[in-house]
Amino acid sequence: MSSDRPATLLPLLLGFAALAACQPPPDTPAQAQRLSLEAARHVPAAPLSSPDTTDATWTVSADGQAIRFARPDGPPLLTLACRLRETPPLLEIIRHAPALPGQQALFPVIGNGTISRFKLDAELGQGEWRWQGAVPAGDPQLDVFIGPRELEATLPGAGSLLIGGSRVPGEFVHWCRAGSRVQRAEAREQAAARPGAIPAAPAR
Repeated sequence: MSSDRPATLLPLLLGFAALAACQPPPDTPAQAQRLSLEAARHVPAAPLSSPDTTDATWTVSADGQAIRFARPDGPPLLTLACRLRETPPLLEIIRHAPALPGQQALFPVIGNGTISRFKLDAELGQGEWRWQGAVPAGDPQLDVFIGPRELEATLPGAGSLLIGGSRVPGEFVHWCRAGSRVQRAEAREQAAARPGAIPAAPAR
């Protein structure tokens, strides 16, 4: 029986040696590697510098439904779009800067004696992940765009846009709001044209 003992102990010793090799060193936490990998997946991107807007201007889109702030022959930096088909019509704000799915941010815009903060979400549109949000065309926050003064629009992590004084964004906001008034007037006329309808009081 003593001659069989070495043959029996050898597989056990080899098994213990393999198990010990799989264990982390005594001074290394058991979850250190897993936690470091998780942390690496969530390392925030380096903040972007503020875009150069020295010669950037507002231009009207081909369909007339949006205006874009950009440098000559450059990609848009900021877009205001009027969605007249919505009820009520909405004015959409798009900040063209890298975004990741699920991200949200406040987008402060300062100018014309007003400070407005718009809620933006990361959205996929026209082949890019960008920041966008929409508010009713009549929202008082949009008054920040009305007037001839310079604007400063800041997106956390993507710098600030310095927008030279221009009446274009204010005129666009007025136009979008006028579209909503036209829709309301049209709805009142259609309601009044129905048999037995009681004429509605004019809007003030």
